[in-house]
Amino acid sequence: MYTKAFIPYGGYYSTPFVRWQGSLQNEHAVELAAATTKKWLASREIDPKIFEYLVFGKTIGQLYTFYDAPWAAYLMGNPDIPGMHITQACSTSTTVLNQASAAIETGLYETSFCMLTDRCSNGPFTVWPNPKGPGGEVITESWMMDNFDGGPWRGVPMIQTAENVVNKAGGITKEDVDKVTARRYEQYQDALANDRAFQKRYIIPVEFKISKKKIGIVEADEGVTPTTLESLTALKPVIPGGVHSFGAQTHPADGNCGLIVTTREKARALSTDKNIEVQILAYGFARAEKAHMAMAVVPAARMALEKAGVSIGDVKAIKTHNPFTANDLYMANEMGIDVMTMNNYGCSLVYGHPQGPTAGRAIIEMIEELAILGGGYGLFTGCAAGDTGAALVIKVS
Repeated sequence: MYTKAFIPYGGYYSTPFVRWQGSLQNEHAVELAAATTKKWLASREIDPKIFEYLVFGKTIGQLYTFYDAPWAAYLMGNPDIPGMHITQACSTSTTVLNQASAAIETGLYETSFCMLTDRCSNGPFTVWPNPKGPGGEVITESWMMDNFDGGPWRGVPMIQTAENVVNKAGGITKEDVDKVTARRYEQYQDALANDRAFQKRYIIPVEFKISKKKIGIVEADEGVTPTTLESLTALKPVIPGGVHSFGAQTHPADGNCGLIVTTREKARALSTDKNIEVQILAYGFARAEKAHMAMAVVPAARMALEKAGVSIGDVKAIKTHNPFTANDLYMANEMGIDVMTMNNYGCSLVYGHPQGPTAGRAIIEMIEELAILGGGYGLFTGCAAGDTGAALVIKVS
C-alpha cells in the first residue's frame, strides 16, 4: 500500500483518441506526446523543470524508439532529467503510475511526470535476420497484425481469448453482450452531454500536420461508431458460435495522455482545486491461463484491493480496459458487481485503445467521476497481451 504518492487534482490531461488511420496517423507518437505535454504545462503555467524524472510509456515502435524517455524529456522542455521507458501492452499506463508511485514512496524523487503515448496507425514492419533460414531468408513481423493474431501463440487472435473466457465461465450470451455494449455507448453519451462538459474537464485539443503550412486540430474523439441495441442484435458473431460481433469489441487508436505523480504537499500546490486530494493507494497484477486474457482483470483487481485494504463494496467508481464486452461481464459475475454501473462516462470499448495511454485516460476519467460524486475509492483494472492484467486503487477526498 502506498501512503506518499499523490496526483494533483487537474494535474493530468488526455488528448482525444483517434481511430487508427485517422487524423493522427502520420504523427510521430513521441514527438506528438512531448509537444502536447509542453503546451499543456504552459497552459497551466507549470515549469517543466519541476520534474525530477520522466516515466514514459509506449508500446509500438517509432523512429528513434531507442531514445524514447530522455528524448521526450528534452522535447517537453526539461533536457536535464533522466527517464524510463515502460512497455506493458494495454496495462502500460497502470504500470507507469505504479513505478512513479514506488519511487515517491521510497524517496527516490518527489515529483515525476508520467507520459503515455502510442500510434497504432502505420505500425512498423520489422525484418529480423535469419542466417540459418532457407537461403538466409529473413523473418518478418507486422507489429500490429501479427501480435493481434497471437504473436508467439499464432492463430489465437485477441477475440478468441475473450470467447475462450466466455466458454470457460459459462452463462454469458450474445444477448448479454449486446445489452452491455449498448449500455457502454449510452454511458459514453453522458460524457458528451452539455457540449462535452465532462470530457472538457480533462481532454485537450491536439494538433496535427495537414501539410507543411497547414495545421489541423482534433478536439474530440474521432472514429467512434454509433451503437444501438437493435443494430448490435442484427450483427453476427465474428467467430461462429461466439458472442462477440464487430460491434462488441474495441478498435486500435492513436493518442496520448499525461499525469503528474508527486508528494501530498506538492500535489496540493499544483492542484486546480486545493479541496480535492487524489491518492494512489495500491497496484495489482496477475496472469491468467494461456489464451484467457479477459480473466486476468479479476485477480489483478483483487490484489490491488487487498493491498489497499479496501473491499469491492467500498468502491464508488470502477473503470476497466475492456477490449471485449465479456471482460466486464466476467468481472461483474466473479466480483458481484452491477455490470451496468461500471465504466460511467466512457471506456476503451467505445472510444478505442492506443495501447500505452489507454488505462491512463480511464484512470483520469475515474478521478473526475469521483470528484463529481464527492470523493471515494476508485478501482481501475484491465487486461493486456500475454493474458496479463494490472489494476490500480485510488482515493479521492
